[in-house]
Amino acid sequence: MLCISISPTYGFNRANLGPDSKPGKKQKLFDGKTFKGWEGDTLTWRIQDGMLVGGSLETRVPHNNFLVAKKIYHNFYLKLKIKLTGTEGFVNSGIQFRSVKATNPAYEMIGYQADWGKDYWASLYDESRRNKTLMKPNEADVLSWIKQGDWNTYEIRAENERIRLYINGKQTVDYTETDASIPSSGLIALQIHGGAKAIVAFKDIYLQELP
Repeated sequence: MLCISISPTYGFNRANLGPDSKPGKKQKLFDGKTFKGWEGDTLTWRIQDGMLVGGSLETRVPHNNFLVAKKIYHNFYLKLKIKLTGTEGFVNSGIQFRSVKATNPAYEMIGYQADWGKDYWASLYDESRRNKTLMKPNEADVLSWIKQGDWNTYEIRAENERIRLYINGKQTVDYTETDASIPSSGLIALQIHGGAKAIVAFKDIYLQELP
């Protein structure tokens, strides 16, 4: 997270998407075997036992690193499982969305982040743009909902200016963007934060486009 310069469990069904929604087909964003549809640093990111895994417990991740899904999305519902472990430094991860790639530094992303890590669990952060947390849940509540160091189900629902986050079926964020200059479409990416000996794993990554 740095300033840069630039050149109930919710499943995929109509009831959960809302009475006015006409969702697109459910998509599996990761096939469990290859990086098809993704791009990034494959020295930092690897495929292991059907998971996308980033980082290391032996050496510090030198800087933020992102594995980027190639397609641009506008309104969507994303559901995945995340597991974060670490021993030293700022142990943190997140899911970028409605984001763009930066040019300086080229490894960064600019846009919304569904954050994940101590003091940021299931909060909405604005990565490399406003550089602040836009909304976060009550800490006592979220700590009672999550399983630290284990698998958690993370959901993002982005519809026009409204963004909602859920962890293990509990809503943590309901944010409405008031700045019309902020893009409402962009890339999705998985992050391992720099500066820590940490590993993040993602699996069961599904997306459904919304009207």
